[in-house]
Amino acid sequence: MFTLEIDGTAIAVINGDEATARDLFTCDGFKEDIRSMTTAGRPIWNGTSALTVRKSTEDEIEEFEDALAADDGEGEFEPDAQHAAEGDGSEDEEEADIVFLVDIDDEDEDQPLDA
Repeated sequence: MFTLEIDGTAIAVINGDEATARDLFTCDGFKEDIRSMTTAGRPIWNGTSALTVRKSTEDEIEEFEDALAADDGEGEFEPDAQHAAEGDGSEDEEEADIVFLVDIDDEDEDQPLDA
């Protein structure tokens, strides 16, 4: 497993090989996602910091496995059309799971409440 790290913070773990991790974590669609997603009110990625892909630690692997075990399979998965378009069209590619290690802000939390 491999981890995406930004500015010394472990952001996400993927259960693929290094080539798959680098491909996914550096594709334009994923970069757009982590620029628009926030944690504690701040973007996960500022668009300029280096995206580092490294082997996952034992603790990160355990957190990944715990998250998958707790997943009921009913999340709001949306295929990344941009990443799919960058592929070679092969249907033989294995699906890789990604688990974020940071708390992602709920989109509804960003909406101002009517007073």
